Amino acid sequence: MIVRFHPFETVANALVRSRLKKPLALDFALRNHYCPRVRYIFITGGVVSSLGKGLTAAALGALLEERGLKVRLQKFDPYLNVDPGTMNPYQHGEVYVLDDGAETDLDLGHYERFTSGSLSKQNNLTSGQVYESVIQKERRGDYLGKTVQVIPHVTNEIKDRLRSAGKGVDVLITEIGGTVGDIEGLPFIEAMRQFALEVDKKNVVFIHVTLLPFLQAAGELKTKPSQQSVAKLREIGIQPDILVCRSEKPIDDDIRDKLSLFCNVAVRAVIEEQDVGSSIYELPEMLAKEHLDEIVLDLLHLKTRKRPHGAWSDIVRKLKRPRHRVKIGVVGKYIALQDAYKSVYESLTHGGIANDCGVTIVRLDAEKVGKNPRVLAKLDGVLVPGGFGKRGIEGKIRAVQYVREHGIPYFGLCLGMQVAVIEFARHAAKLAGANSTEFDTKSPHPVIHLMAEQKGLKTKGGNMRLGAFECKLAPDTLARAAYGRKLVGERHRHRYEFNNDYRESLTAAGLRIAGVNPQRDLVEIVEVAKHPFFVGVQFHPEFQSKPTRPHPLFAAFIKAAIQRQKKK
Repeated sequence: MIVRFHPFETVANALVRSRLKKPLALDFALRNHYCPRVRYIFITGGVVSSLGKGLTAAALGALLEERGLKVRLQKFDPYLNVDPGTMNPYQHGEVYVLDDGAETDLDLGHYERFTSGSLSKQNNLTSGQVYESVIQKERRGDYLGKTVQVIPHVTNEIKDRLRSAGKGVDVLITEIGGTVGDIEGLPFIEAMRQFALEVDKKNVVFIHVTLLPFLQAAGELKTKPSQQSVAKLREIGIQPDILVCRSEKPIDDDIRDKLSLFCNVAVRAVIEEQDVGSSIYELPEMLAKEHLDEIVLDLLHLKTRKRPHGAWSDIVRKLKRPRHRVKIGVVGKYIALQDAYKSVYESLTHGGIANDCGVTIVRLDAEKVGKNPRVLAKLDGVLVPGGFGKRGIEGKIRAVQYVREHGIPYFGLCLGMQVAVIEFARHAAKLAGANSTEFDTKSPHPVIHLMAEQKGLKTKGGNMRLGAFECKLAPDTLARAAYGRKLVGERHRHRYEFNNDYRESLTAAGLRIAGVNPQRDLVEIVEVAKHPFFVGVQFHPEFQSKPTRPHPLFAAFIKAAIQRQKKK
């Protein structure tokens, strides 16, 4: 079967379309070609980490897309891990999974949420991948006996990724992780410098995101850290064209003039980027008011259509002045870290946008909820996200039992589906000791078990069930009603599956199999009949939700939460 892809179409949706033999209606129209060659934008950061380079890149991508340009974004990460798949969420936040199964940095989630494109493994490059590739080439003899060095061999590898990722688009935006001056990031910065010379500087824009700290004692914003950060960048051979200044306070003309003088950047290219008031989706309009997209287009000598107004403003209006408001509890074990469940939190917000509803997220530690599940009574809905490991599992199971028995809307993602199956097996199907073999290898009723191909694996990186797979939806189910079609494609990241040996006994007790992978007969979605909303999915729908196109299951979950809130 040959599957033809539309520009920016996801692998999952292309698979579905090929099966349905119907054209997929894309909700964007990016068919205007204003430039015959690729332009490149490089975004670096200075002073401190976590400045929001990824959000800045994503928001700029959204603005350029609205002008009719084909935009793609990518992230260069200087760490030596091959990918973040084996990293603790406290170290790196969530792992974001793409259609092709790539485990990537969470910034790629921002890229996909703000823009229409679907990304691939080509859009995330780590130092680990670079050095792994170089060493493999050296072992094969590809370098013909030459001394292998950072320059040119490592930098050439980085430049090759720039060329391949830029194929078929008008503008490629590349964010370099870390902070200018970090030793790990030097090869990437050097590769950028070389690349700008090779493709002609008129086709390249350098944007430096920096911090202007506010000193309370002095009562003023300080520019010196930014000056020194730019000086460090210029020592490496790169002069930034645009300075994006993160600050808590407005930037006045004196500060803009000072930064322009000492950083050698045009005054109009000193961009104010204050902390957003209520939502990251305010950022595109904020940067548009600073004329960031216009400046970039001028520097790249591009002429485009005018940017239409309204889409992001309407989203922000729904977030600031919603018609409804609900409280959703997220029961997990990494709730202390905002980035651990970043896509889940954003997708809940998207579900609220779909229903003109504000979503207040209540983060709940699974172990504490297990001791007192009654804290869930005041909520309008409960979600259990994905995860690994035994810690907090019994607390999650207690939470699921409470919401199932008390009619509180429930949405389980990946592990959240598995604990729902375990809970139902124990308390509804009366299978004492039911569990997952991940947590109890001697369970008398392993309703969740290890996939056959996972047995015997010695390594942990990149070998789970990863990426987009089809799911056939059963008629007369909540999932089918939410999606509005019978075949969908969703992204996965897990090792354990529903044990089909227990399908008959669990369905007899009232569990509904709402979705199945048609190729391998794997259970993808479970529901509980005679419940307002109880849905568990083996996949990660949060990886395909956008503010402009909320995921159907998150929208349906929030709708159920609104109905519960009205009945209180």
